[in-house]
Amino acid sequence: MNIVCLDMEGVLVPEIWIAFAEATGIEELKKTTRDEPDYDKLMEYRLNILKEHNLGIREIQETISKIDPIPGAREFLDELRSITQVIILSDTFEQFAQPLMKKLNWPTLFCNTLEIAEDGTILKHKMRCEKSKYTTVKALQSCGFETIASGDSHNDIGMIQASKAGFLFKSTDAIKAEYPELPAYDEYDDLLAAIKEVL
Repeated sequence: MNIVCLDMEGVLVPEIWIAFAEATGIEELKKTTRDEPDYDKLMEYRLNILKEHNLGIREIQETISKIDPIPGAREFLDELRSITQVIILSDTFEQFAQPLMKKLNWPTLFCNTLEIAEDGTILKHKMRCEKSKYTTVKALQSCGFETIASGDSHNDIGMIQASKAGFLFKSTDAIKAEYPELPAYDEYDDLLAAIKEVL
């Protein structure tokens, strides 16, 4: 019984925070888990910047509504879901993800949530559990699944290393150099072929 666990941002859709940084012109918001491995630290940093600029959930959702999946992502996901079970494991938030899930044909998504004030101010982020991707992969394994995982950032390494097979996808040269033992791909066809081989 196999289950494929995929990261979302950078793998299936563009990075939401980078798109928002470009829409607002706030360069500091371009920092992602590729740059800062500690997700809590990264989110505190982001929320402080939003507060400084008086920006909230509405502005972010407006940007998200204009984001499309990476070309080829939906087709890749559709084919993968036709041959095995797939879960998207993301550190994003349910308030961000919905329009993107619709464009990806509603795959299963495990993510986190935000606490939002009535005026749209994002008060804080709530993580589903600690080390959510790694913890979820271990939980799936405890239910009898063998996991295959793929992602692009520091926060994906745990689930990739804990799986029976794992791949970096559209990652940075720095992360590829740090983990030379992990096969790395940049094209959906290559990743699909690698996953099919494991299956």
